Amino acid sequence: MLQAFAHYGCHVFLPLIMALIWYYNNWKMAFLIMLAGILIDLDHLLATPIFDPNRCSIGFHPLHSSFAILFYVFLLVPKKSRPVALGLVSHIIADLVDCSFM
Repeated sequence: MLQAFAHYGCHVFLPLIMALIWYYNNWKMAFLIMLAGILIDLDHLLATPIFDPNRCSIGFHPLHSSFAILFYVFLLVPKKSRPVALGLVSHIIADLVDCSFM
């Protein structure tokens, strides 16, 4: 139960906190853009089984690979892509929190 709360809490609250801190004038739009980072979980559809509670998605799924994570970090540099990158990086952090419970 704690694992699920920590994992899904990070998926929602990390983007919310970042939006409120760095995009306070337009935090709602920034929050929605960052929340869309959860779409990288679509790569779970390529796995068999699609959901395995004992599998760490970091390094297993294509959009959770080291190469993809490095790309997300580089997206932090241009100001225009930063909200998207923050959403992607916060998603990876949430998945790392989940993996730390395994």
